[in-house]
Formats: sequence, C-alpha cells, structure tokens
Amino acid sequence: MPLLEDTVGVEDLVLLEPLEEKSMLENLQLRYENKEIYTYIGNVIISVNPYQQLPIYGPEFIAKYQNYTFYELKPHIYALANMAYQSLRDQDRDQCIVITGESGSGKTEASKLVMSYVAAVCGKGEQVNLVKEQLLQSNPVLEAFGNAKTIRNNNSSRFGKYMDIEFDFKGSPLGGVITNYLLEKSRVVKQLQGERNFHIFYQLLAGADAQLLKALKLEQDISCYTYLNPEVSRIGGMDDASNFRAVQRAMTVIGFSEEEIRQVLEVTALVLKLGNVEMTDEFQANGIPASGIRNGKGIQEIGEMVGLNSEELERALCSRTMETAKEKVVTVLNVIQAQYARDALAKNIYNRLFNWIVNRINESIKVGTGEKKKVMGVLDIYGFEILEDNSFEQFVINYCNEKLQQVFIELTLKEEQEEYKREGIAWTKVDYFDNGIICNLIEHNQRGILAMLDEECLRPGVVSDSTFLAKLNQLFSKHSHYESKVTQNAQRQYDHTMGLSCFRICHYAGKVTYNVAGFIDKNNDLLFRDLSQVMWKARHPLLHSLFPEGNPKEASLKRPLTAGAQFKSSVAILMKNLYSKNPNYIRCIKPNEHQQRGQFSSELVVVQTRYLGLLENVRVRRAGYAFRQGYKPFLERYRLLSPCTWPYWNGGDREGVEKVLGELSISSEELAYGKTKLFIKSPKTLFYLEEKRHLRLQQLAILIQKVYRGWRCRTHYQLMRKSQILISAWFRGNKQKKHYGKMKASALLIQAFVRGWKARKNYRRYFRSGATLTLANFIYRSIAQKFLLGLRNNLPSTNVLDNRWPAAPYSCFNTANRELQQIFRQWKCKKFRDQLSPKQVQTLKEKLCASELFKGKKASYPQSVPVPFRGDYVGLQGNPKLQKLQGRDEGPVLMAETVKKVNRGNGKTSARILLLTKGHVIITDTKKFQAQTIIGLDSVAEVSVSSLQDGLFSLHLNEITSVGSKGDILLISDHVVELLTKMYQAVLDATQRQLSVTVTEKFSVRFKDKSVAVKVIQGPVGGGKNKLICKKKGSHLEVTVQ
Repeated sequence: MPLLEDTVGVEDLVLLEPLEEKSMLENLQLRYENKEIYTYIGNVIISVNPYQQLPIYGPEFIAKYQNYTFYELKPHIYALANMAYQSLRDQDRDQCIVITGESGSGKTEASKLVMSYVAAVCGKGEQVNLVKEQLLQSNPVLEAFGNAKTIRNNNSSRFGKYMDIEFDFKGSPLGGVITNYLLEKSRVVKQLQGERNFHIFYQLLAGADAQLLKALKLEQDISCYTYLNPEVSRIGGMDDASNFRAVQRAMTVIGFSEEEIRQVLEVTALVLKLGNVEMTDEFQANGIPASGIRNGKGIQEIGEMVGLNSEELERALCSRTMETAKEKVVTVLNVIQAQYARDALAKNIYNRLFNWIVNRINESIKVGTGEKKKVMGVLDIYGFEILEDNSFEQFVINYCNEKLQQVFIELTLKEEQEEYKREGIAWTKVDYFDNGIICNLIEHNQRGILAMLDEECLRPGVVSDSTFLAKLNQLFSKHSHYESKVTQNAQRQYDHTMGLSCFRICHYAGKVTYNVAGFIDKNNDLLFRDLSQVMWKARHPLLHSLFPEGNPKEASLKRPLTAGAQFKSSVAILMKNLYSKNPNYIRCIKPNEHQQRGQFSSELVVVQTRYLGLLENVRVRRAGYAFRQGYKPFLERYRLLSPCTWPYWNGGDREGVEKVLGELSISSEELAYGKTKLFIKSPKTLFYLEEKRHLRLQQLAILIQKVYRGWRCRTHYQLMRKSQILISAWFRGNKQKKHYGKMKASALLIQAFVRGWKARKNYRRYFRSGATLTLANFIYRSIAQKFLLGLRNNLPSTNVLDNRWPAAPYSCFNTANRELQQIFRQWKCKKFRDQLSPKQVQTLKEKLCASELFKGKKASYPQSVPVPFRGDYVGLQGNPKLQKLQGRDEGPVLMAETVKKVNRGNGKTSARILLLTKGHVIITDTKKFQAQTIIGLDSVAEVSVSSLQDGLFSLHLNEITSVGSKGDILLISDHVVELLTKMYQAVLDATQRQLSVTVTEKFSVRFKDKSVAVKVIQGPVGGGKNKLICKKKGSHLEVTVQ
C-alpha cells in the first residue's frame, strides 16, 4: 500500500512488500502508467523513459524542490540533484552522480536535467553565468560528434562521459573537466541497417551553406558518401540544419575561434572523403598482388584541402614500412589490407578529433590550480549490454559496469555502516553477492582476461583469436564464472547456444556469451606508422597536431598501449574518482523497444532491472533496517496516535516517539532508537503505523465535522435570534412612529381649524368685505408687471434666425407669452425687410419662387440654393449683336445663357443662346447671333423637367401659334432652376397666368405632327459634371444622366 494517500504504488522500493522481482515490476508499471516515472531505492532514483514531454520540469519545479528535503516531495531527479548540491555546498562533501542504463533509456536527458538544475540553483553573476553557459553548451557539441541514431535510440551516446563540475566555497560554478571513454569509432566506417553515422556528418551536409560546402569540397547529397547510410538520412523530430547552427553557436560560446571551428569542419570533411577513396587490384612484376587508387581525384582533393602530398598519401594507403633497429622493409598491401588501412585511418582521425574537441572544451572551462574548490561529478556511461553477437566492445562495457556495481555495493554498505555508527546502533554483517571475483577474472594483472589478451597481442609467432580463446580455456577451465565449448565438453555438458569461437562470463546481471572474432585486431587498434607520418606532414594545423607520433625525430619503436589496457587504466582512474566522492545513482530504464509513449514491456524491463541489479540494491538497503527517520518529523506525523502526545506535547522529540510507539505495542525487535533517528526493521511495521494513522485521521475528521456542524448550527441559531430581535424592534418602532404621526396630524388639523376660525372671526371684525378682490387684483398685476419687466430684460437677439424665447413663469401667462413671441417675430421680420434694397427683395422673391417650384422635387435644387441668380451667363453687356435682339419696349434681358437644343430628328444636341425678356423667349445661334426662334410668353403652355441632377427641360407650346405649330422645344440648361424660376415669374407678370411646371422622368414632346415619349434615367454616377446622353429610337427618346 502507498505511504501517502495521493501516491501511486510504492514510491520507495525499500518499503516494497513482498520484495520480489514480480512485485517490483508491477509497481514500476503501475507508476509508469500514471506518468510517475521516478521511483526511489533509498537515495537511488530509478528513471523510466516516458518518450514524451511531461509537465514536471522547469523553473516552478526547480524552486519547489529547492526548498524541500529529499523525501518530502514525490520522487524526482531534481530531488537527487538538490540533495547532491546542498551536500556539496553546505557540508563540503564532493559529489558524484552516476547515470547508467542501456541505449535509449534516457541517460543523456537525465544528465542534462541534473546540469540544468544545478545551473538554476547556484549563484548568479556575469562570470558565473558565463561558466554555466559554457558547461551547458558543451552538451550540444559533444552530442553532435559523439551521438548517433541506433536501432534503439535516435540520439544514442556512443561514448562514456564523466564531467567534473568545480564550485567555489559559495557553491558557484568555476569550471569543469570532461573525460570521455571508449568512443565507438567503428561506427565511422560501418553502421548496421537502420542506423546512422555520427550526427555531425549529416548536420554538416544539411546545415552548411553553399560557400562552406564548396570550400570543404563536399556535395549536399548524402548518397555521394560511402561512410553514410543513405537509407536513414533524416530522423523524425530532429532538424539537422538547425542543429548544425546550434553546434556552431555552442562552440563560439565555449571559446572556439572561427579558425578552430573551420579546422574542425575540414577534418570532419576529410573523414567523409576518405570513405570515397576506392581501392583496385594491381599486381607487381613478380606477380605479388598489390593495390592502387581507382580514381585519384578524391586523394587530390584531400591533399589540397589539408595540405598533403597526394602521392605520399596514396603510397601510405597502399604499402606498409616495417622498421627494425637495423633495417626497413616495405611491403605492398592487397586490396583488403589497403581498405583496412583506409578505414583504420578514418577511425583514428575521427577518434583523435573527438579527443581534441574534449580537451579544447576542457581548456575553456578549466579552473586555476590555486583556487580551493568543491567537485560534483556527473557520469553518463553505457549500461550493461547483452546482444545477439557480443564482441570486444560489449566485453569492456560490461567490465566497466561490473566495476560500477562493485563500487555501488561497497559504498552503499559503507554508507549504511557509517550511519549505524553515527546513530550508535550495532552493525550486523550483511550477506550479499560480491562480484569482486568477476572483476578479478577480467582485470587481474597476470591472470586476467585483459592481461591474456595483451599477452597474445604482443606474443611473437602466429597469433589469432583462436589461440587467444585456447589460452583462456586452459587458464580458466575450472573457474566458476567462466564457460566455453571446451570447458562444457570437459564437464560433459551440452549447450547448442555456445559457439566454438565463444566464451561466456557469468556477470552479476546474467550470463553473457562473447564471440572472440576480432578481439585481437580491436585490442591492437594499430595505425600503420606510414599513415601517422603522412598525417604529421600535413600543413593543416589541427590535423598535424593530432599525429605527434608521426614526427620522425620523435619516432619510437616501442609498441603503444592496447585498447584494453587503455580502457582498464581509464576505469581504474574513474573508480578512484568515485571512491573519493559521495555517490548518487540514477538508474535509467527503457520501457519498450519502439520509443512509444505509454507502452510498458515487462519482458524488456525485467531484463534491465537484472542488468542494473535493482533487486540486489533493494536487498542491500534492507539488510539492516528498511526505514529510518528523524525523531521530529516522525513525531509530527504520528503523534496523533497517542492521547499523550495529541494535540499538544511539551517534552522532547525522542520521548514523544517512545510514548507513541510504547502505546502501540510494537515489538522491540522491530525498532532501534539512534541518537537522532528512529530505525524500523520491517516495512510491515511502517505500513501498520500508516494504517493506524489513516484510521485516526478518519476519526479526527469525524470529530472535526461534528464540532464544525455544532458550531455552524449555533452560529445559525444566534444569527436567526439576532435577526428576530432586530425585526421585532423595527416593527414596534415603526408602529409607534405611525401612531405618533397620526396623532400629530390630528393635532395640526385641529390647530388649523381653530386658527382659521379665529382668523375669520377677526377678519369680520376688522376688515371690509371687498378686501379680498382688491388684494387678488394687486397680486395679479404685480405678477404680470414682474413677468413683463423680466421679459423686457431677457429679450432674445433681433436675428430673424434666432427662434429662442423665454418660457412663461406661470401657466396663466402661456397664451399671452405665445402672442408676444409672434408679435416680436413679426416685428423682427419687418425690421429685416425694411433694411433690404429692392434688388435684394427681388432676389429673395426669386429664391422663394424657386423653393415653391422645386424644393423636394428636383435633385439639383439644394445646390442652387446658396448660389445667387446672376441672369447673364453669356456676357450680354459686351455683345452689341445680342443687345439688338431685345425689343425697346420690353426692358432688360431677364436671363441670358448658352443652352443645348435637342434635335427633333435624331436626338443630337447643338449649342444655342437663350434670351429671356419680359415678353419673349429668343433662341439664337452661337456664331452669328441671329435669332432663329422667337417665342412669345403667351405661347408657352407648360414646362416639363426631370427630378434628377440634369438640366433637361421641355417648353410645351400652344399649337395655334405659328411657333407652336412646329412642335415643342427640348433644351438642356446648366442653370435650369434659375431659368425656369425667372420664366415662371415673367409669364405671371406678362399674362397674369401661373406657368405649369411639371417635375417627372417621363413626359411627351410634340415634334410637328408626331408625339415623342421622353424617358430620363439615371446612369452610372461619375466623378465629374453630369453628362446627358440622348438616344432616339422611333417615337421614344431615352436620356441617360451620367
């Protein structure tokens, strides 16, 4: 059962019951399915890769775990990082965080989370921030050059990494040192199906611009390179181009110069181009098979790029110089040997480049030797591996994991023993599996497997993997943790899974069968001296520095250390480092092979739990007492179980704990009282305490509910009682107020009647009977006088447009006030008219007439209102010919303007001048100014005009007149409102008859003996002046206004 009500499963496997592999697996699966990916084994944390982003990281969670101790919150990687950092800062204890697990289990992400947490909680400052940024930016650089896509993981670390982060006495980072282990350099020349080479190759081709690719003599197409697998050129969710730019930025932040970055990329391009160097069969004169370069272009480009003599490089690839103290012997290489030499060179260059990058990062982040510092190490290293075909790489990886398991067991027991000693509790010997015998089998200096491998590599004579296996079979034939086909046959055992070229070691995590094929070559890891010397001769600074042994002056005939010896030495240094620090462990587990969220493969996980030795870890933790806790937090949690300590306890913490446990009758064998902590032997006892606490909490909850309900009812009753008293008091007061009001009103009424009776009595005695009327008249006159005087003083302005008028103060003056307002307005209008000249009066009359005729009828009327009527629009005064046309008795011309006459036959228009006098309408031509048509005003029967924005109008003439017999006249005027207004007045003055003006869009026009229907329509509205388009079709004339 969980310790806390809101937890899922058991958060700490030390408290798991029963302690079996099945129950442990079920607990991990239950927590994983509920997105609880972290579980404790004491202070060891198990991390199951969720393959998705969970909302449990970031500044909010960092601040949360920063303020709590290890067990106060849910299991989290931040809790372990916080415990390690606080122990380093406050107790001056160097720390080491060991992260293990197989590929795809999330080791790299775990190391990033640890570093990001430490970077977030440590000190601030410009220099500190720079150091933190450099430490964090080392990750993308190392991932680009050391990580690759494998079948199991899209971003698998193909090297082991140990980083020492160094802090000052305040806990602020000063710098660090990175150590790398066993880069998988064989991946440079060969990858399995579905896997990729190292990320940097793909990032370079995808992210480099055309100029850089040209400088490096590269093509962007991945299929052009033998060392790259074109089947898996891209990875979902990973952008190689943007990652390349991120790597360049990271290298700049770390401190790489532009020149160094360029040189690194050139060496990387060199490795790619080496793979494209093809070997071909050749034969010497004596028939000995030799080799040569099929196409010299690739070798030439390599030579140009790094400053190499292409002929010397070709010679070094195709031949080998054997040098002794007395002589040199040059032997040619066949195609297979030459290809091996080419691949060995590519692997060596890349491996040395990676080591150089690590050393260059160390130069940037290193700390001065004079400063006193604290150290936190982070170890991200490959986990235990059991593949279908296990070779030399798996052998050394599993050897490293054996050593890590040995360190874990020893340090865990040591830590337990030290805690027991501090608390004054007797230590009992713990039985556990000591894997020292397996470590000794591998690493013994004289009789270990690695020593035998080195001996076989150095032995003169015929050496092969088979002779190495035969030596192992002879030496370890009776070893309990070693098996082979020979030893099984000697013991009369049959195992079809054991090959003739294989041996098996019983590791702590299970039996692993290794195939010895390639052990000798991989352990030798030799690069021919010819190739080293050629690389040293390169004028490329970085490539030259990678091969110092190529210098002829420093040439040594001494054989270099084997790969196994180098790795054994590195592991020994690593173990020394771990023993000198306080270790913290993160065990990473991969839940499924398909990198799918939510899938939990029990078969896969159980294998990993065995590899990681999790059950063994739990057993060691539970060897003595499964649970321990300080007296104060224990008392805070469980003091409610005893009436002596609940709700108040004034004694010491240990005394309170003893009181609580004494009343629960727990066996003394289950408990041990230390100096500051209580130790509980069995998880069952802790579960018993939790169950009792759960029941007690329910009881207390019921008690609290009971007290609360009683308090709520009492409070409700008191509120109701107060409300009732308040309502009663208000009601009684209101009743008395009403009663008092009635009594007061009655008293006032009686008083009024009495005073009235007395006043009437005195009035009849002292005043005349007509005094009332006199007083009323006086009062009315006074009010009227005040009204009229006030009106005089507040008269509005004499502006005829000002309609304001003060309101009457009393309703009795409303009628008089309206009459006065009307008189005042009439007076203002008369005064305004008296000021006008005769010409202004005439103009206003014309405007009034135009308003009566066209207001609300003609669309062009509003534009004509503010424009004064001019009458003369042709310059009549300056044209004597036009002046002669008017009669002497008719007076001045009323209207003169240029109009357009609509042709009766085809509807076309022609310009004419129209003169309006008091008796006639004269139409003349515009050139000779000769009268063409003279119409008497008595002949004009009617005028038709449209309601649109046009100037079209028709003069309907009487048929009996000579002019009218020819038909009506259809004209277009730009001042049609003014013209028709003046014509209307002229007709009225001349004939005492009102001229009929019809506003309509459809009217009939008589042309001689025919009648034509005129229809005026509105066309598309233009931006300029209105334009008329006349179209005559038979007896219809259509006029379009645009």
